[in-house]
Amino acid sequence: MASPNPPDRPTLVRGVGLGSATALNMIDMIGVGPFITIPLIISAAGGPQAMLGWVLGAALALCDGMVWAELGAAMPGSGGSYRYLKEIYGPARLGRLMSFLFVWQLSFSAPLSVASGCIGLAQYASYLLPSLEKTYVATTLGLTLPGLGPLEARVLVNRATFVAIAACAVAVLLLYRRIGAVGRLSKLLWLGVLATVGWVIVAGLTHFDRARAFDFPAGAFRFDHAFFAGLGSALLIATYDYWGYYNVCFLGDEVKEPARTIPRALVYSILAVAAIYVVMNASILGVVPWRELAAAGQSETRYYVASLMMQRVYGSWAGYAVTLLVIWTAFASVFSLLLGYSRVPYAAALDGNYFRAFGRVHPQGRFPHVSLVALGVVAACFCLLRLADVIAALVVIRIVIQFLVQAIGLLILRARRPEAPRPYRMWLYPLPALVAIAGFLFVLVSRQNFLKELRYAIVILAAGLLIFVLRAWGRREWPFLSETP
Repeated sequence: MASPNPPDRPTLVRGVGLGSATALNMIDMIGVGPFITIPLIISAAGGPQAMLGWVLGAALALCDGMVWAELGAAMPGSGGSYRYLKEIYGPARLGRLMSFLFVWQLSFSAPLSVASGCIGLAQYASYLLPSLEKTYVATTLGLTLPGLGPLEARVLVNRATFVAIAACAVAVLLLYRRIGAVGRLSKLLWLGVLATVGWVIVAGLTHFDRARAFDFPAGAFRFDHAFFAGLGSALLIATYDYWGYYNVCFLGDEVKEPARTIPRALVYSILAVAAIYVVMNASILGVVPWRELAAAGQSETRYYVASLMMQRVYGSWAGYAVTLLVIWTAFASVFSLLLGYSRVPYAAALDGNYFRAFGRVHPQGRFPHVSLVALGVVAACFCLLRLADVIAALVVIRIVIQFLVQAIGLLILRARRPEAPRPYRMWLYPLPALVAIAGFLFVLVSRQNFLKELRYAIVILAAGLLIFVLRAWGRREWPFLSETP
């Protein structure tokens, strides 16, 4: 199939260095996640022992980050997992299917990720304007599929929903420009992120109450079924909070010296964010009682924990000020997410393995504008869902159809092509990859009602398989060829 961008058409520019790559990763990782999920993770774990979720989440992120680092250094280019899965499983055969399914699931999981940031932004805006919490629609949509069970989607539409949709639209407009300007803008946004987490940490540590922070409930560390179910739910949320360390891999064609920059940006961002998370969340627990946080996690709104904390420490002015900073941080995350993910369908379309329109590059700005706008529109639609459901669906879908097959794929690639060039080699191979696989499997099956989100993943996988087969049959491609090209 002809490429959407012939030789005389514009291509991408290598304008992202180590500083910008690390900043993009970190604003993607931090974003609004820790500011809105601490009530959810405390509620899931049932007490301050939820801190174990962040510690284990950091270890899981580092192990999986080594998988991304080795693959990203060996195969630098736009698309990230799309490129890796295609090469690992064979570009002319199974790899074509695996890479298509990755992009297909990303058409859902990437907008879910963007929507979670937009919803979190809107939640904090509700602290400034309580009238935003006025609810118009709160209902559950259901569908029962034979042999699979019920599919449910809980819809929540309030005034804050429209703020979330507007944030998504503004991010698309700001990204509608050249990558050099985007890199400079990312550093500016990162300053807001640093200011936010720094202030919260300082406020928490200077007003830290050890008895409040470590007020464990009875039986908190009794290693029974309830403990591991709570840990699984907490680790799912922590996994969401850490995700984003791989963002630079999606920008491979726009990264300077990618074989060196990609692994360094991954490791630096994971270690830095892990330290920030542990300190910041411990400091919040030292100011706000965990039972209050757990109650907020079971509600539909009022996730603006940082605002309440700063209000108690310094007064109302501080609550308003940190709210504005968190909104800035949330927007920075949305910005970074849309930037990275919009390059994935673009890379697949150039390969002829996704819908052709996604491979178009803006003639002046030289960025994949169709892919950017399409993901932004879907993300705006997902802003109609509840935050907790968005996070759970995102994590499960991506683990099933991306992270597991990629970590397993690295083991396969090492076995099949042991002499292939590897600018970065995983430390203590294969232990980190095996730990990542085991950790993701634990997140999938250890939680109560874990089948709920797995059903969504199965439906998306089945739909993707059907579309791939129909396209391959119509174009006489694998597996309908008598011989491999």
